[in-house]
Amino acid sequence: MDSGESEFKLIKAAWLIDGNGGPPLERGAILLEGDKIKDVGSEEAVVPPEGARTQEFVYNEQTVLPGLVDCHVHLIGFGDGRFGDELHTLPDEVLTLQAASNARAHLYSGVTTVRDCGAKNRTTFMLREAVEMGITKAPRLLLSGRPVAIVGGHLSYFGVEATGVDECRAAVRQLVKEGADFIKITATGGSTRTSVPMRPSFNPDELTAICEEAHKFGKHAAAHCVSSQGIINAVEAGIDTVIHGYHRNEDGAYEYRPEITESIVDRGVYVNPTLGQAQIRMEALESKLESKSLSESEQAELEFQRASHEDRLDCVARMLADGVRIACGSDSAWSSYPMGDFQTEIEAQVGAGMSPMEAIVAATRDSARSCWADDQVGTLAEGKQADVLVVKGNPSKNISALRNVVDVFQAGARVDRNDLL
Repeated sequence: MDSGESEFKLIKAAWLIDGNGGPPLERGAILLEGDKIKDVGSEEAVVPPEGARTQEFVYNEQTVLPGLVDCHVHLIGFGDGRFGDELHTLPDEVLTLQAASNARAHLYSGVTTVRDCGAKNRTTFMLREAVEMGITKAPRLLLSGRPVAIVGGHLSYFGVEATGVDECRAAVRQLVKEGADFIKITATGGSTRTSVPMRPSFNPDELTAICEEAHKFGKHAAAHCVSSQGIINAVEAGIDTVIHGYHRNEDGAYEYRPEITESIVDRGVYVNPTLGQAQIRMEALESKLESKSLSESEQAELEFQRASHEDRLDCVARMLADGVRIACGSDSAWSSYPMGDFQTEIEAQVGAGMSPMEAIVAATRDSARSCWADDQVGTLAEGKQADVLVVKGNPSKNISALRNVVDVFQAGARVDRNDLL
């Protein structure tokens, strides 16, 4: 600012979605003052102070809504199918550069806040320092740093292996010291080759120690759980967000268990089901099948992915019906899911039974709530950060309209989406 006056931006659009789930407001407007939202309402009601310097943006046949909040990313991933076992062999410097590229892709696609759920060493903390120095652009970063794992467990190669209650508490304290915004726990095995996917990893007392220590420092905890017993252990330990959260027995068989869902609902735990990643892999195999034949192993994988996809959709639909609060997180750029396409995850939740508006709420307000960031982001409301997405069309009618990004505002500043530096 070149004087003592405030600078305002007035954004007008055909439709305004505030992120709370109500019907879009026709001919809505948002007034931004600096990096905060000053007012939200109808075009007639929202006006800048008399005499104030105001830049006006008018979006006809377009919708304004909160900047998207992806509550589950891995910024150092490549989204090219490689396993984390391979990813961690790359130098930290390369991974930090990849994280910067991924962050920019997500921001330009309309995601203004991300929660990174596990990275190697201090790579994402280095990214945050670079953003704060103005070297690169990124969404608002909520970082776990290294995930907490058992010896040889899922993501253990990223840097924290803990055994016993004392080591678990010490791991949390170390991560808080390093600047972690929350604690990521791998409560079961996963794609890590030395882990056992369907079995719990930490013992219940260890999980409880991690959650208690995180909460003591005012941090929340999110747990990777791909089996029913893993979910049970995490919820009883005091977890805040269950990631994946599919009801699978130790042998991998799907069996929906209402009593697990009841416990999740009673304790107010969020579930981040990550439908898009496997869907992208399944669609890639189906596309290859149309153009040429699959190998025997690929055909077997496709059949497995199809069956698993139906199980996941059923599980999410039943959790929704039973009152589970769903938060939207993509899990990109893990495995075959590149960043810059959070929309695939949002569309997948519609495929699981959400209405378009419910999916928007999951990807804005409820995702922010699961990240303990809803006091700052996730809805368009006075006093919140001025993170705003503008898309062509009305996504409450057609969720694919979220792909038609027109403009992104972060902390009140219009993002130059053509800037690749």
